[in-house]
Amino acid sequence: MEELSAIPVWLCIPFAGLLLSIAVMPLIKPDWWEKHQPLAVAFWSVLFIVPFAAKYGMFTMGETVLECVVNDYLTFIILLFGLFCVAGNITIDGEFAGSPRINTALFVLGTLLSSVIGTTGSSMLLVRPFIKMNSWRKRKSHIMIFFIFLISNMGGCLTPIGDPPLLMGFMRGVPFFWSLKLFHILIFNMIILLTLFYFLDRRAYRKDIAEGRKPDIREPGTHVRIVGLHNLIYVAMIVGAVILSGMLPGMSAFQNADGTVKGIHILGEVTLGFPSVIEIVIILLAAFLSFKTTKEEVRIRNHFTWGAIQEVAVLFIGIFITMQPALMILKANGAELGINKPFEMFWATGALSSFLDNTPTYLVFLTTAGALGFKSGVVTTLGSVPVKMLEAISCGAVFMGANTYIGNAPNFMVKSMSDENGVRMPSFFGYMVWSLTCLVPVFIIDMLVFFL
Repeated sequence: MEELSAIPVWLCIPFAGLLLSIAVMPLIKPDWWEKHQPLAVAFWSVLFIVPFAAKYGMFTMGETVLECVVNDYLTFIILLFGLFCVAGNITIDGEFAGSPRINTALFVLGTLLSSVIGTTGSSMLLVRPFIKMNSWRKRKSHIMIFFIFLISNMGGCLTPIGDPPLLMGFMRGVPFFWSLKLFHILIFNMIILLTLFYFLDRRAYRKDIAEGRKPDIREPGTHVRIVGLHNLIYVAMIVGAVILSGMLPGMSAFQNADGTVKGIHILGEVTLGFPSVIEIVIILLAAFLSFKTTKEEVRIRNHFTWGAIQEVAVLFIGIFITMQPALMILKANGAELGINKPFEMFWATGALSSFLDNTPTYLVFLTTAGALGFKSGVVTTLGSVPVKMLEAISCGAVFMGANTYIGNAPNFMVKSMSDENGVRMPSFFGYMVWSLTCLVPVFIIDMLVFFL
């Protein structure tokens, strides 16, 4: 597959077309889009697959598509599915209503929780409680937007558990607790964004109150009871499965004589590694046990349906397939971009992580940094990387996944679940207006304060 290094840029057109469809079709043909998303995904996927097969051959095409579906998409969607199922069996009962103070306080807890159980785990666990406690409010879409900013993205920067790029760094020699060095950057950004959120939410809250809206409770924030709390055991199982999938490939028992990971051979060089199989089995077992041990009435109170996970599964298989040319071009030319300063790494990693999978993007720039010949810094299997540069790459990959709905796994899921529960979320471009207005200024400050 060496000839793929010369892959033409025009093969990226289907990826751009699919992103444009996701952005535009809900605005101009919402009913058609809701019913025919699989058709649109199939169209753009075929529009990539056929020219790719014509240029490189059927075998290479099959190998390329299977590689991304088996080793990227499958573990991605199984993880999302497992957490979606388990979190759907946890609900909050009682007199608990969203207000600026309560929302802000829970954002602090949720953001920090993301580094403990991952951004996906924290998002799936908290998205329904946030929607439920603010259900009485009319103006609430900004709450879920900041939810994506903080809980679904930034909060995952402190540990390899928090976000997949950091897990890949850990697998390549970055110390497990190294990313705690990003704590001061996270707190800095949280202070800025939560201050902005508080005043935006207070303004919206006062307008809702002035219109006579109020929660049907006597004392907001009291008499709270969490139902289905035992499901946290299954959340822990899923988190443990993710950690195992990152650690097992480095053990000799899971390696062939040539150092490759043992697994189930699919086609050519495509192999589903045994660590991934173990991860999938544990996650599916956790989801099964969660449903078997939780009463159906909990899911009914949560308004649990399969719509959100179905939409994400359909859209993201198309995204994973059609984005392959863009990732290949980036991998082949990343070292030639002339990016060798921390602030350049921050913006390059972040900008591409906003639209591509942030894990391979992180690895491209980590590899690039390791090959620059630095003699000091964090020692990895890819070479020594200066601390400030590694901080820039890590923050770019984790933070800027919040720039678009497709920048990180839980973003679109949170949007889907919000839409499904009556929260009018902005369109693809509408969301980007929020990220450009609220996040990009923060990232500029980050660059000036931490990465110059």
